[in-house]
Amino acid sequence: MPNPGGPAPRDFQSNSTGSGFIISSDGYILTNAHVVDAADEVDVKLNDKREFKAKVIGTDKRTDIALLKIDATGLPFVKTGDPNKLKVGEWVVAIGSPFGFENSVTAGIVSAKGRSLPDENLVPFIQSDVAVNPGNSGGPLFNLKGEVVGVNSQIYSRTGGFMGLSFAIPIDVANDVATQLRASGKVKRGRIGVMIQAVTKDLAESFGLPKAEGALVSSVEKGSPADRAGVENGDVILKFDGKAVEESDDLPRIVGTTKPGARVMMQVMRNKNPLDLPIVVGEMAVADDENGIAPQLKPRRGSGKSPTPDAVSRLGITASEPTAEQRNQLKITGGVVVEDTQGAAARAGLRRGDIILAVNNQQVKSIEQLGQLLGQFKKDDIPALLVRRNDMTLYVPLRVEKDAG
Repeated sequence: MPNPGGPAPRDFQSNSTGSGFIISSDGYILTNAHVVDAADEVDVKLNDKREFKAKVIGTDKRTDIALLKIDATGLPFVKTGDPNKLKVGEWVVAIGSPFGFENSVTAGIVSAKGRSLPDENLVPFIQSDVAVNPGNSGGPLFNLKGEVVGVNSQIYSRTGGFMGLSFAIPIDVANDVATQLRASGKVKRGRIGVMIQAVTKDLAESFGLPKAEGALVSSVEKGSPADRAGVENGDVILKFDGKAVEESDDLPRIVGTTKPGARVMMQVMRNKNPLDLPIVVGEMAVADDENGIAPQLKPRRGSGKSPTPDAVSRLGITASEPTAEQRNQLKITGGVVVEDTQGAAARAGLRRGDIILAVNNQQVKSIEQLGQLLGQFKKDDIPALLVRRNDMTLYVPLRVEKDAG
């Protein structure tokens, strides 16, 4: 606020430092999106001491990639390698400006490949033990042939400094993003409109799969490409466009890199039978690019019209029927509310406030019906409970520890 008679207001500036590397002789540069995020001005300093003002061609927060352009020609540029040929245990080298110390080189080995991080399911990160610290962000990760195989992006740290875990974006992912940013300034991604979860050993047994693989569909968005293709809750997606879905995290990456509008084949396992479904891939909207979390539904004592059947209580579930308010809030017509858990239910991961919607894809409309469905199972059976939890649905495998009937 103005202060009559006092000193003039001061302008405050904040600066951040990161690394990057030149990918073409005409001045295109790759770095991290978080390095240039909300920047009014981007300065680039080369290792020959020349300095340039850079133009931000585009950024992609989902992969943390930014493409810059400086007005220069005849620049030396990096040679890119194939991250798919990287092997765990192979030596790699990072170059950057950790804590502002320019042109620092650190070395280590590849610790893991295809690593998924929370809220980062579109990038199969390269994990290494190369020392990477603040200021290294956006710098190159080289193999011993001098080829760039990744873009240093994140570290795992309890202190803010290096602790032996660093993560790089594979260069093929970064280059694909850069190509789209250069062409249109934005990135288009495919989507099919399903909510998925990992297939555990118990879920594989519940759905009759020979091994734990694929992506289990726990919810299908109405009117989505998946809905139009006939995908159902309980389907396990094993292949998409000819690419194997070994882990659930593989599916968002494969779908995301598929061109919107493409018609591809998807192989699913349904009721122990393989099924091929043609699907037309949709386009991920901006809203899909944000990770919103719905407010948690507070558990409330339900209508209590039915006593808890023995088959339900023996599995450690205390339940009630949803109130009209809960049905309206969640847009459900049936289901039962979990009020408390113990024993087998607690060990399975059921929580107070969960809404049990189905048992082995048979809809649950009352506590009495839940008891009838669970009463059919014998010791060591693993029924799959479809559960509504906050803003998502998921399957919970519940191992029967003794005859429930």
